[in-house]
Amino acid sequence: MTDDYRGSGLAFPDGFTFGSATASYQIEGAASEDGRTPSIWDTFSHTPGRVWNGDTGDVACDHYHRVEQDLDLMADLGLEAYRFSIAWPRIVPAADGAVNQRGVDFYSRLVDGLLERGIRPVATLYHWDLPQYLEDAGGWTTRASTDAFERYAAVMGEALGDRVHTWTTLNEPWCSAYLGYGQGGHAPGRHEPASALAAVHHLNLAHGRALQALRATSSGDPDYSVTLNFHVLRGQGDGAAEAMRRIDALANRAFTHPMLRGEYPADLLADTAAVTDWSFVRDGDLATINQPIDVLGVNYYSTATVRLWDGVSPKQNNDGHKGAEGGTAWPGSDSVVEFVEQPGPYTAMGWNIAPEGLEELLVSLSEQFPAQPLMITENGAAFDDEVAPGGAVHDGDRIDYLRRHLTAAHRAIGRGVDLRGYFVWSLLDNFEWGYGYAKRFGIVRVDFDTLERTVKDSGHWYRELIATRTVNAPAR
Repeated sequence: MTDDYRGSGLAFPDGFTFGSATASYQIEGAASEDGRTPSIWDTFSHTPGRVWNGDTGDVACDHYHRVEQDLDLMADLGLEAYRFSIAWPRIVPAADGAVNQRGVDFYSRLVDGLLERGIRPVATLYHWDLPQYLEDAGGWTTRASTDAFERYAAVMGEALGDRVHTWTTLNEPWCSAYLGYGQGGHAPGRHEPASALAAVHHLNLAHGRALQALRATSSGDPDYSVTLNFHVLRGQGDGAAEAMRRIDALANRAFTHPMLRGEYPADLLADTAAVTDWSFVRDGDLATINQPIDVLGVNYYSTATVRLWDGVSPKQNNDGHKGAEGGTAWPGSDSVVEFVEQPGPYTAMGWNIAPEGLEELLVSLSEQFPAQPLMITENGAAFDDEVAPGGAVHDGDRIDYLRRHLTAAHRAIGRGVDLRGYFVWSLLDNFEWGYGYAKRFGIVRVDFDTLERTVKDSGHWYRELIATRTVNAPAR
């Protein structure tokens, strides 16, 4: 019989944290209020043809104005921690570096509200909303953006470092670098392979320098972390092993090795030598990047299948978010790596549902970096929710997805993985990047006409999970 990962009666250890996560541009709205200036996502979403239906984050979930209501909602769900991100252009709205106190005050109120409700604040400095003025000066292809990020980190460490439980420097720098500067499906929408690799390094460097700044300015005793999205790879065809090696180097080890080992993989440098000479890496950079962290954030949604393809142009597959995009090739390569369709079932994003991939990933990371505690900082699913008469949302598919992946997490713990917690993505239905408001990940429904919040069945199930600390089958 096929293992379906539908565990029941699985108790998580004391101290394991259950939370939920959001991102600033996806929920806050108030895009031009209280001193906030445009980010690259404001510019991108307002560019015709970039986002489904012309949707923008101008209003989103209006969390900026409804923060008290949302805090009460988190408390009602029993969240033990809340992972949010800070909008950089709310804090430093102009190139002169002046701090916007109204922006700082908003996040200070948020943190205080969380603490008052017994919820641990987990603050991410960068979830993709680079100030547009920095992109105008070159964005993540330049060291100047790294300099600016270090200064911004120091501002936030000084302001909130007495109360934040966990600082996270970056969310998914793979997306920022490769989708933003290479594939172009994310802001700022550039198609420049060499720029993508420069962005990889400057994001890595920003991580290290931000950690130094946060440690120097935080007066409390926070934990420090970074969140990466990992490619869990499957191979197809005669060149399967080579295809997997290339993507592992480009997507996974390009971040884990400098951050956790202080080096770029030799095969990555060789694979990309025809694109860049990596001269943007300066003496001392790798030591700066290689800062100790208390926890490594792991984002997981699906697996990816790759193959070598000898042809002129690979098939393109732009999902606009977390999955691997299209074919990957560098000038001078005699073959490309193509991402191929995977067997279902699928979520509404078209991503395959593969809980075994999460267990595999957690065990692999534990084996590669045995002293490094892990945290699942995003896991969840979009489905085409239907509102029943009376307003309820019976999202059994999402409950099943969460149950199966929490079963995978529980099994990883049983195999010796030092896994500290799980954050469901997402608390609220929100602006889903290139998909606008067409895809819903929330355990709480948001009516984007009225902005009314409704806890879905998955939210009720997650509340019960937190209360009992046990994965159980959903009530029938």
